[in-house]
Amino acid sequence: MTAAVQPVLFDPYDYGFHEDPYPTYRRLREEAPLYHNPERGFWALSRYADVTGGFRDSARLSSANGVSLDPAAWGRHAHRVMSFLAMDDPQHARLRRLVFKGFTPKRVAQLESRIRELTLSYLEPALDRGVFDWIEQVAGTLPMDVISELIGVPAADRAEIRGLADLVVHREDGVLDVPPAAVRASIQLLGYYAEMVAERRRAGREDLTSALVEADVDGDRLTDEEIIGFLFLMVVAGNETTTKLLGNALYWAAGDPGEYAKVRADPGLVSSWVEETLRYDTSSQMVARTATADLAYHGGMIPAGSKVLLLIGSANRDPAVFADADSFCIDRAGTAGLASFGAGVHFCLGAHLARLEAGVALGEFVSRVPSYDIVPDGIERVHSTNVRGFARLLITVENS
Repeated sequence: MTAAVQPVLFDPYDYGFHEDPYPTYRRLREEAPLYHNPERGFWALSRYADVTGGFRDSARLSSANGVSLDPAAWGRHAHRVMSFLAMDDPQHARLRRLVFKGFTPKRVAQLESRIRELTLSYLEPALDRGVFDWIEQVAGTLPMDVISELIGVPAADRAEIRGLADLVVHREDGVLDVPPAAVRASIQLLGYYAEMVAERRRAGREDLTSALVEADVDGDRLTDEEIIGFLFLMVVAGNETTTKLLGNALYWAAGDPGEYAKVRADPGLVSSWVEETLRYDTSSQMVARTATADLAYHGGMIPAGSKVLLLIGSANRDPAVFADADSFCIDRAGTAGLASFGAGVHFCLGAHLARLEAGVALGEFVSRVPSYDIVPDGIERVHSTNVRGFARLLITVENS
């Protein structure tokens, strides 16, 4: 007799799932495209069409309770730390419009030379050592410095802010909510930004925080709470996801030397390297929504008021959309429409900055490093319900 196939089990808090979520995603797409976990209190959608459709259906899949699975981060208070991510229109549109007055594409584009300068200040000394932790020396430092410079955090405070941001997203095995350390770190960050906003109210500077203080659309201005919430979002979401993107990019390119050889031979493929990493192993794995009505999917029904997870990591591996989806291919054609930055009215405002940072950092790396390897016992994963990547990634490099 053949053993009965066990129903697929999906628990975003499980450390085993964090090590490799993709077999679970495959089973969800094939066996349970509408999945219900009554113990954790959520439904999940895993197919590309459902995930991207869910992003665009902001009326029936609301963001007003936030985007996190954690119960303590869920509810009408979520906007205090998630800013407009945890709002629906018209409140979302209003806040996004005001924030955009300061966080413009022009302001982001002007950062490119400074991003390159910061990259080299970390990368070149690390390469001289020959063996180094890519996360500690480069990937974990660069995004925080870029965001800190953008919003006006002094250099002396950045290491502390980076440590607090790491604590906000980390989850211990078996802990099914926001742990006390993350709560304390969040309070400290919010207090720090409150002081910073108060300083800019007294005397503006040439930074994003001052631009947000001064932002005005037909007499409508941001409150202190709204600015603080956006700064918190920037330092946690913007820093963490870009750090993980940079780590994931090096990890997967090292897995097949032929892939890295492609981008060495043609540095113009760096942007494709970024996009394929976003597809193959995106740092933002899932976001939550609230069903505002009964929603029918795949012969089942999500009741109104339910928490719904949109599984970005699964959508980007859907073979119905991406050929040979479980292969990492730097020169892949057809990555347009990735779910990594969302879609619709909540499309990620920081997508351009993340792509710019990753492109600059990986471009400088590939121009200097003919080959490199991952040190197997120098790997440590981050454990989070929605962020995927590395806390430590030791590499050895051959310098050109």
